[in-house]
Amino acid sequence: MPRPALLFSLLLGALPLAAQADTLEIPVGEQGASSTRLPVRGQLQRSVLDQFGLPDEEHKPVGNPPITRWDYRDFSVYFENTHVVDSVRHHEPRAAQPAPASN
Repeated sequence: MPRPALLFSLLLGALPLAAQADTLEIPVGEQGASSTRLPVRGQLQRSVLDQFGLPDEEHKPVGNPPITRWDYRDFSVYFENTHVVDSVRHHEPRAAQPAPASN
């Protein structure tokens, strides 16, 4: 058997192995309780402090323009200078689903 035909046969035989894959489910948009209020874009730091209190952790500014992150128990707030640019709920893992009963 010529070399190209042998190589083709080997690759064709390995094709079913390459077609198997696991499925990974990522809960995008489902992190945290949807009832959690979040600061809104454009809100001032002072307003966030008045509405939510002191953060659990305040990270130092990074980059230019400076981006600061405040971490609260259920969410994080990102500021550019003194204005909110984004608020993100923290991920809450789903409870493990019980295995189906076998008969």
